[in-house]
Amino acid sequence: MKRDFTNVKRIVVKIGSSSLTYEKTHKINIFRIDRLALEIADIINSGVEVILVSSGAIASGMAKLNVDKKPSMLAKKQALASVGQNSLMEIYNKCFSNYGYYVGQLLLTKYVIDHDQMYQNAQNCINEILKMGIIPIINENDVISVDEIKLGDNDNLSSIVARLVNADLLILLSDIDGLFDKDPKKYPDAKKIDNVTDLNDLKSIENTDNKSDLGTGGIKTKIKACIDATKAGIDCVIANSKDIHILKKILDNKPVGTYIKAKN
Repeated sequence: MKRDFTNVKRIVVKIGSSSLTYEKTHKINIFRIDRLALEIADIINSGVEVILVSSGAIASGMAKLNVDKKPSMLAKKQALASVGQNSLMEIYNKCFSNYGYYVGQLLLTKYVIDHDQMYQNAQNCINEILKMGIIPIINENDVISVDEIKLGDNDNLSSIVARLVNADLLILLSDIDGLFDKDPKKYPDAKKIDNVTDLNDLKSIENTDNKSDLGTGGIKTKIKACIDATKAGIDCVIANSKDIHILKKILDNKPVGTYIKAKN
């Protein structure tokens, strides 16, 4: 199946904690963020609007406060997020400013999605930010989120945001190359799935659901996010953030990652 993203005007890019940190130290990978900023800035220069959904607040807080292991207690995670969110945005702002762009932060909770007026307000705010040439960086409000108002994970959040802003394309960047016909960690002969046209195929894919030490999502959350987005008419790509040119390759219609075609 041939990919064609030449007419894409608005994309949502989600990047996970494991893609923003070093595996051994859990400290922020500044080079990765800078390369991401460079690619996004260049995409915007080409006339495509970009909304970034970024994890990493807790990881950033851990790095700043020299905490080695992610705590299990909710209040401690929220405290780390309160420090880390500010630190992470400072890094994003410095990196994007190198390429001539400002960033704006939006922190969402389930209330925003479930309340019609709040939903409309969030939609209007993002549209206005984009009109001003500012890059929206969105995360869940970890500092106040508890189970009752939590959106879940940033795969799900990015799918919600893609529908909120009527995006043409959702790109999920992680530490995996895409979807496979079976668990590549168990089976050396596992083959990457380049394209998916039937959403029922997603439900039958056997994949590892291992999560990183810092992340909250896995393969299942990515599949659910893509199913929800494609049902709303939004194309999706799951790809590996380790390739610093991955966004350009995707928009150049290269066969990288796994492409999940929108349901017409």
